[in-house]
Amino acid sequence: DAPTLTIYKPAKEKAVPTAVVVCPGGGYGGLAMGHEGKEPAEFLNSIGITACVLKYRHAPGYKHPVPLMDAQRAVRYTRANAKDLGIEANRIGIWGFSAGGHLASTVSTHFKGESLDPNDPIDKVSSRPDFSILCYPVITLEPPHAHMGSRRNLLGSNPDQALVTSLCNHLQVTKETPPTFLFHTKADKAVVIQNSQMYEEACKKAGVPVEMVVYENGPHGVGLAPKDPVLSQWPKQLQNWMKSRGLLAGRGSD
Repeated sequence: DAPTLTIYKPAKEKAVPTAVVVCPGGGYGGLAMGHEGKEPAEFLNSIGITACVLKYRHAPGYKHPVPLMDAQRAVRYTRANAKDLGIEANRIGIWGFSAGGHLASTVSTHFKGESLDPNDPIDKVSSRPDFSILCYPVITLEPPHAHMGSRRNLLGSNPDQALVTSLCNHLQVTKETPPTFLFHTKADKAVVIQNSQMYEEACKKAGVPVEMVVYENGPHGVGLAPKDPVLSQWPKQLQNWMKSRGLLAGRGSD
């Protein structure tokens, strides 16, 4: 019942001033804290990035907007504590897998008009991520491409149509949506690739920098796929994307 943010710090000698909030998947009914939490954090540390793994509240006890509130708070907390974490406040990303990808894409498209506590200094800080990493993400909540289990856990059995539409995140992309990296496999049967394709298309239309990496084979929920000789290459492509965006450089003009 209590959300937590676990901070993983890279070795001092390789640290860069970038941080990523990691949102594991689990269909909004559980959390894959190992291969979609701890392992991504260790990967980020290996390339010098601080990782903040979020344990957010979910069904059956919690529905929307609770997971979103937890994830927005995680971005705010990381930004508010940037100095102590040794990072820069404009180099904070969010990384989500599956339903955690829906959560990360929600944070990336719903950062305006939040109801905040004027007495809480952390609430004065922006919850907009500076970049997003979405892995086999749930993006739409409408059939035929929706992952209906995630939708039920998040919104219940008979959600209001306007609410459903507002959380079909490809429809919420604007020019202010952060630059995005997407990873999906064509063989994913649980969350079909159309989810990522719709988000990629929306980003292109809005002029948001986007890169999508697609692999032919591989089931849903592969994480970093360390044991798969082919799929295990995708994190290297993510690393190259981050490098190209200056996220692996040191402070200032390093």
